Amino acid sequence: MTYMEFNNQLMSLNNQLKGFALTLTSNEQDAEDLMQDTYLKALKNRDKYRDYSNFKAWIFTITKNTYINLYRKKKRQGQRYDELVKANDALFSVKMDTESWMSIKEIDSLVGDLEYKFRYPLQLYISGYKYEEIAEIMDLKLGTVKSRIFMARKKLKEFRHAY
Repeated sequence: MTYMEFNNQLMSLNNQLKGFALTLTSNEQDAEDLMQDTYLKALKNRDKYRDYSNFKAWIFTITKNTYINLYRKKKRQGQRYDELVKANDALFSVKMDTESWMSIKEIDSLVGDLEYKFRYPLQLYISGYKYEEIAEIMDLKLGTVKSRIFMARKKLKEFRHAY
């Protein structure tokens, strides 16, 4: 893909990307900043994009990862953790479009419906704990923690489809 084709594709996603960024940040200015960071990273890493892959998914993944990294940085500075739930599309989004996102209240409700043995490790994971830390906190084997988080995600997707 040429430089011009890459830029044209990137700019054609502007409206969708803005909606996605607004969904993540819930703030117009933060969304604009997130979009700008996304554009910079995409242009900087243009050589890593493969022509045969989904461009939109690649850009949205950059946006999501940028948001998560910013969130983790803020978290270390004492910010709230529940914003990460909105960014974790691996848990709640099957499609890569902004219309497939759920509200934070709906997500909290679904997470609350999980059995404790699935809910607690998932909440720790969403809060930023690593698998090893969760295993230590819960006094479980690493494989058990990974399995429970996987099953929690699977159950949430099933809830989401029924919802």
